Amino acid sequence: MGSHFLQSNQTSFYSVLLFPRMQQQQQQRRLFTAALLALVFILAAVSTTEAGKKEKPEKKAKKSDCGEWQWSVCVPTNGDCGLGTREGTRTGAECKQTTKTQKCKIPCNWKKQFGAECKYQFQAWGECDLNTALKTRTGNLKRALHNADCQKTVTISKPCGKLTKPKPQESKNTGM
Repeated sequence: MGSHFLQSNQTSFYSVLLFPRMQQQQQQRRLFTAALLALVFILAAVSTTEAGKKEKPEKKAKKSDCGEWQWSVCVPTNGDCGLGTREGTRTGAECKQTTKTQKCKIPCNWKKQFGAECKYQFQAWGECDLNTALKTRTGNLKRALHNADCQKTVTISKPCGKLTKPKPQESKNTGM
């Protein structure tokens, strides 16, 4: 009986000393399991996101079956400048839309003789040519709206205005 009591006391003694350690190990196992589950969840979410990204380029490939939009010139609604519309077309076997209309605007202060969709930067007016009574200046293409076909350089002329002819100088010789 004495040995049994000693054995029973040792068990309870070890239980008292080891029980907190066992609880700590169980908590560590639970934390490890939770961290492992969180890691698996994150990896699953990332792989789903990457799979979604891989599908998008395939959709873009279908869009590339359609040709580029080709636009007509802007046609003003009223007059020769201001708001208007242009027609666009494209080709492609699987294009859902092959024609469309787009609003556009032709600035009223642009030189329309060179195309309403071509903007030029002009130099200062040159000297008056006495033979033609015109002065000229050159403009370099600054901007072309909607891929318009514009000349790179243009020249314009206008009348000189009032010409002052040099007066012949009278000789001041007084009859010698």
